[in-house]
Amino acid sequence: MLLGAIAQLVAVGIVGTVVFTILITLLSLGIGLLAIFGIGLLFLAALVYALYATAWVEGARIEGLYGFGIPALRTRRSGRPGFGGLMRTLWQQAIDPSMWRGVGNAAIATLLGVIVLPLVTLVFSGIVLAFAPLLGSDGAVRLFRTDLDVPTSWAAIIGIAVALVSLAAVVGLAIVHGMISRAIMVPSREAQLTEAARVSGAQRAGAVRAAEVERTRIERDLHDGVQPRLVSIGMTLGLAQQKVDADPEAAKALIAEAHTSTKAAVTELRQLARGIHTSVLDDRGLDAALSALAGRSHIPVALDVRLTQRCSPAAEAAVYFVVAEALTNAAKHSRAGEVRVLVRQRDGGMLWAKVEDNGIGNAQITPGGGLDGIANRVLGVGGTFQLDSPAGGPTTVEVSIPCAS
Repeated sequence: MLLGAIAQLVAVGIVGTVVFTILITLLSLGIGLLAIFGIGLLFLAALVYALYATAWVEGARIEGLYGFGIPALRTRRSGRPGFGGLMRTLWQQAIDPSMWRGVGNAAIATLLGVIVLPLVTLVFSGIVLAFAPLLGSDGAVRLFRTDLDVPTSWAAIIGIAVALVSLAAVVGLAIVHGMISRAIMVPSREAQLTEAARVSGAQRAGAVRAAEVERTRIERDLHDGVQPRLVSIGMTLGLAQQKVDADPEAAKALIAEAHTSTKAAVTELRQLARGIHTSVLDDRGLDAALSALAGRSHIPVALDVRLTQRCSPAAEAAVYFVVAEALTNAAKHSRAGEVRVLVRQRDGGMLWAKVEDNGIGNAQITPGGGLDGIANRVLGVGGTFQLDSPAGGPTTVEVSIPCAS
């Protein structure tokens, strides 16, 4: 580990100098060109994501070297469409504390690397100087990359001393690098508990809100669909009962009408129950459940599901709900001619899904609406939700959910 830290400090000292030169250049261009038709915004946006890339690489480097258990850095997303949503996303990314911790650690590592570089050179110079008398040199020997002339008689002693002192300094800087990286990159126990409490609270609030939205949807569907149909069936049977003696033929027609309405009511109840719990999801998995869902869609669906293993029931149910609600929204509001659904398992144990239609766009998250239900359902299982729906389309819903939720 120590040798790895030294080697990485040498590399960071070289590469980091170039990286921070680029970052400073982007900052200068962004500020300098901000007043010229807002061109500077492009450079500032590039700066934000260049900082993010720097922090991500630094986090991966530290985790690979020391194994502190640092979580991978993730991009921040506002979840709002349009230019305003883009600006909000950039701002959230720009103030991300995790990103700045990574950038700060990279800056310190670069500074340490710049110091380590000449020290490593001195280590090898000292070794060469120590062996100078064996080469038959007379008079004095110049220490490499310095103006110091050392008498040949003292070359071995001074060379060993220079090599040992420089090596000790290099090792010390490598140890300091590890200590600083732990202090900066690894959150404190208190911070970890605070973040865990915040995430747990957000998930609980999302789950409660999702349950409330779902309950409201069920009540609306029962009130607007099944309940009036059942009332109509009761009235029809009542009329048939009145006519059964006086006009048997009319009574038979009314009973047949009630029978047809009863079958329609059963179908509506079955669809409502399927929206609450899908048995095929438990029996055959997410791929089969989504295939059945796509087959019932009023809009043609291009379905592409690639899963290597089953995820938890909560994660699969959440993705099924997301796709089902997105297809419903597309059928009701988007005027789309086709919907594309992609589902993948990604590294890190994440179940990722994307639903994209070619409709008119301009979808908004409204309290109690379908997209609000999707966002809260995903939040309740610890996932992330993103909506991109510019005016004119397309509308894209993208979610990532922990497979072990």
